[in-house]
Amino acid sequence: MSPRRNRPRGGESRNDSASVAGDRYGGGGRTEEWQGEEWSVRPVSGASAAGKRYRCPGCDQEIPSGVPHLVAWSEYGGVDDRRHWHKACWNAKDRRTTKVQRSRNAPRY
Repeated sequence: MSPRRNRPRGGESRNDSASVAGDRYGGGGRTEEWQGEEWSVRPVSGASAAGKRYRCPGCDQEIPSGVPHLVAWSEYGGVDDRRHWHKACWNAKDRRTTKVQRSRNAPRY
């Protein structure tokens, strides 16, 4: 039996795999077009904002602290225009209706 190989095959360097992990857990960012505007989208690991909770505009549910999610803002918007989304909600934003129904007791953030 031959020994196990610890190095990746195919010329992938150690830095390549680190960038993939960074993109998944809070590094990098991208630009997407939505509703005729350019939006900056950045993944967030959720670990940096301990104790903070955000409300997803896609489903109107809370995003608890420590949960990985996305932050999106319009190209022309400022810091106050950033919104925290569940990744699935951001991906389904075109399939959702424009009005999200809130329950009577839901806070209006």
